[in-house]
Amino acid sequence: MKIKNLKTNRITNPLGFDLGKPRLSYVAYDTTAKQQTAAQIQVSLNEDFTHIVFDSGKSKDIDSLAFELPLKLEACTRYYWRVTVWGDNGDVATSDPAWFETAKLTESWSAKWITPDLEKDVHPVLSKDFNLTEEIASARAYVCGLGLYEMEINGEKAGAEYLTPLFNAYDKWIQYQTYDITGLITTGQNAVEVSLGNGLYKGRFGFEGGQTEIYGDKFALVCEIVIKHTDGTETIIHSDDSWKARKSNILFSGIYDGEIYDSNLSDGTCYDVKEIDLGYNRLKARLSLPVVVKEELKPIEVIITPAGETVLDMGQNMVGWVQFNSKAPKGSEIVLQYAELLQEGNFYQDNLRTAKAEHRYISNGEEATVRPHFTFYGFRYVKVSGWSGEVNKDDFTGCVLYSDMDQTGSIETSNPLVNRLFLNALWGQKGNFLDVPTDCPQRDERMGWTGDAQVFSGTASFNMDTYAFFSKYGYDLAQEQDSLGGMVPMVVPMTTVKGGGSSAWGEAATVIPWTAYLHYGDKAILEQQFDSMKGWVDFIKRADEATGTKRLWTTGFHFGDWLALDGDDPSSPMGGTETAFISSAYYSYSSMLVAKAARVLGKDEVAQEYEQLSNEVRAAIQAEYITSTGRLALSTQTAYVVALFMDLVPEEHKNRIANDLREKLKKDKNHLKTGFVGTPYLCRVLSETGNNDIAYTLLLNKDYPSWLYAVTMGATTIWERWNSVLPDGKISGTDMNSLNHYAYGSIAEWMYRNVAGINPVEDQPGFRQVRLAPQPDYRLKYAKASLDSAAGLYESQWELKEDGQLSFKFVIPFNATASVELPDAKLENVLLNGSSLKTAEVRAGQQDEKVHVEINSGTWEFLYTPEVEYIKYYSTQLAVSELLSNDEVKNVLTETAPQVAALPQDMITKLGHQSLRELSHMPFLPISKEVLDELDIHLKKIKVTVS
Repeated sequence: MKIKNLKTNRITNPLGFDLGKPRLSYVAYDTTAKQQTAAQIQVSLNEDFTHIVFDSGKSKDIDSLAFELPLKLEACTRYYWRVTVWGDNGDVATSDPAWFETAKLTESWSAKWITPDLEKDVHPVLSKDFNLTEEIASARAYVCGLGLYEMEINGEKAGAEYLTPLFNAYDKWIQYQTYDITGLITTGQNAVEVSLGNGLYKGRFGFEGGQTEIYGDKFALVCEIVIKHTDGTETIIHSDDSWKARKSNILFSGIYDGEIYDSNLSDGTCYDVKEIDLGYNRLKARLSLPVVVKEELKPIEVIITPAGETVLDMGQNMVGWVQFNSKAPKGSEIVLQYAELLQEGNFYQDNLRTAKAEHRYISNGEEATVRPHFTFYGFRYVKVSGWSGEVNKDDFTGCVLYSDMDQTGSIETSNPLVNRLFLNALWGQKGNFLDVPTDCPQRDERMGWTGDAQVFSGTASFNMDTYAFFSKYGYDLAQEQDSLGGMVPMVVPMTTVKGGGSSAWGEAATVIPWTAYLHYGDKAILEQQFDSMKGWVDFIKRADEATGTKRLWTTGFHFGDWLALDGDDPSSPMGGTETAFISSAYYSYSSMLVAKAARVLGKDEVAQEYEQLSNEVRAAIQAEYITSTGRLALSTQTAYVVALFMDLVPEEHKNRIANDLREKLKKDKNHLKTGFVGTPYLCRVLSETGNNDIAYTLLLNKDYPSWLYAVTMGATTIWERWNSVLPDGKISGTDMNSLNHYAYGSIAEWMYRNVAGINPVEDQPGFRQVRLAPQPDYRLKYAKASLDSAAGLYESQWELKEDGQLSFKFVIPFNATASVELPDAKLENVLLNGSSLKTAEVRAGQQDEKVHVEINSGTWEFLYTPEVEYIKYYSTQLAVSELLSNDEVKNVLTETAPQVAALPQDMITKLGHQSLRELSHMPFLPISKEVLDELDIHLKKIKVTVS
């Protein structure tokens, strides 16, 4: 047995975080034991555990997902902890030590807020020299600089993170960071320098040119360095008016526009600093994960465009910057400009709107490694100007920047386009989870849109460990919400966008915390966010009551099914599904999530109240929108999907609504028309309601509108629009057209849940138990997924063999269980690990067309011939376009029904989604039943090929 993933509040070795009541988690693995029988957690003030301050003793009550540490924490203290685990087979293991270190807690600040005595737009470097005579045991720096800052000690950067203090509602709270600088200072003379940049705090931000000085108009710093000496004494260096300032080599910085750095600038003038009254009430130990360089990419090509430009192709739409090695002559200016795509082979930035997205570097003639400091870019292509000599791609490195989250999930299938789609969704998350879940990382926006975050939160939490990331975002959301009477803003932090209250967007308050609880099994996020969750539903309820308590939500502005393709006005981003229906659906859905959260937290009366509210809204929706025979009043894909996903349909009408959705899609030629609301649930609803084949069709469509259309067009991230780039390679518009916009990447959640079948369950969250219910389709030969969950590593894979057999392989981690659902199976025909399932020592049973099996930790392989043929053969029941795409089938049609083979292409485009039997009744294509039956005899010998 071994133990890994020791985390505090789901962060590895957190330094200086606001931990509240710390929750410790771990994963035991590499054992034949099935269950944890006991565990012991010890906490010590030293790494060799000779100064233990907490010992749980051997206990059966320690939950590996979240053990709340019952210990009063001291400020500025590092605590080491370890866990010993006992398995039910006698295995026992003790982990290596992990640690967490507290920040200042309630300790007062001796440091003062200071600002340079310079013009407010001049970027400063604030500094202090100090001398140490005693030997150093340890040193910490507690720092916040506004807008953004980087600190150097004796010429070396402190910490490996960037863009501190990161991004949040600075008018409500300001984060400070803690640095271990023990290795940077020395006895004798030392120097600390802190560079400051504009950032979100005082730089340009927002639409239509944006605003400046949103949160403040002056650079500011608070810095407290605490040095402990080996003799037990302590030295404190703190910011005050004894510090000095100089002009920075950074002449300009902006999130949208980039950075200008003049390494020639050497203004030796020393300027004073002065105290500034920003107070300490807003200062709070950090919640934000560090933003770090998680990966590095090298350019794949240097392109000389038709316009004569020199452009680096990074091969991947990414976020961060390009670092380069410069040997440029003194005074020369190197300019890097960033863009997402080329147009007619040339560099192109128009879809960035007003964002300049450039980095200017003026050389002092010395060899240097150059990067920006207070900005980031979203890009694949980088135009290089002013370079001395030939541009060599080896001189450039793409630094991929995002919040320091572990990747937990991966998916692979037999279809390389689907694999690329999954990677596009993953890269969309990498690019937009930069402290705030932004909508896009490249143009003059980059805002924490609540709706985007909400619809993608499930996919995000499969892909990466997002618990701490969403905990910070939720805290920020609740801070903004507090001053808005429960209304959730459109964006968090609000910055310049002061509106809010839209359904689906406001559901970030309810859906994200519940998703985090479901994925990680730690109810602390529900405790933190419960007032916010309830406050959002209470806001809706007040709007309802103000219009007569109809238990419908019919007032206020709503984005609706944003960017759907079924609206009345093709030029409008508003979809065709009635916003009052969507809003009321979310009213019911969020009320139920509040009820569920309340029940988890032991608030039973509140749970009952909000469950009743949810049921009342559901009844009102049914009365307003569903007839007594089960017809839904709104005939859009999204309306059907939302009604089914949010459990708004009476049980007796669910089959009808599911069939009506299938028919609606058929009318739409089995292509999606959904927007931000319908898309995340579309394939999940189809697979869960007996329409799994249509879900795969939507996944595998390659023409517009579809997920794979973008992939076939060379996309390496998810686009904002279904047709952001047209088939001829031209961008479809520049007003609102991001090529890195993760919302539609929510299809990956369906891939995890329905293709691979890995589903968390509400009564045992954190993947302590899972529902494993893969739903194969003949158009994929295999699919496999892994999930390094809070409970341990799961693997799920299936393969459709040449002889038509289905094989499944599942790996279940230690101390976890799974309920397996084998589709289209007969119990007596299933083999488990090579032997009959009927004789295996597991609980198994037949339920309708599925075999259900209860399994625990270990590796499990199932094999059987399904009761339904998964290898498909052609027939007249298939779409005409599919029949005509196969040459062998076309030859059969030419001989038996030549009028079909001769159909003109424009008619195939219009009607080819219908089956040959359906079209045989049309006056232009009369085919007798006898001919159709003869055709089937020939066609059933031809196997449907899978590309």
